[in-house]
Amino acid sequence: MAETPEIFEQSFLVEERHLDEQNHVNNVQYVQWVQDVAKAHWESRATKEQNEKFFWIVVTHEISYKQQAFLGDRILLQTYVGETSHVKSVRHVIIKNAETEKVLVEAKTTWALMDQEKKRPTKISEELKKVFQQ
Repeated sequence: MAETPEIFEQSFLVEERHLDEQNHVNNVQYVQWVQDVAKAHWESRATKEQNEKFFWIVVTHEISYKQQAFLGDRILLQTYVGETSHVKSVRHVIIKNAETEKVLVEAKTTWALMDQEKKRPTKISEELKKVFQQ
């Protein structure tokens, strides 16, 4: 039976520090948000022991920029973990304008689970897979 991924959300207002020279959110900022929401999701769901034993590294980012965001826009980040293999999982992030619900960015990032002590990739156990499920 397939498991249902948990959708984790964060929201905030676009600030001046998020903007580029054209006065819209800088593309690099979206990448930072993709990383930040992934980290927040992990830290909110993993146990203290899991946080101490493991960490995640990015293997690949795939990002599609759909719309622009501007100063004062309320942004909604939604993320969930999809496919998981031996040491890697694919995390999906959707960044929307919270008021209009228009999708601004869609990202798919492959992450590898690392052993904190050995600093090497490690197997994603069934227990860890359940961290991101409802």
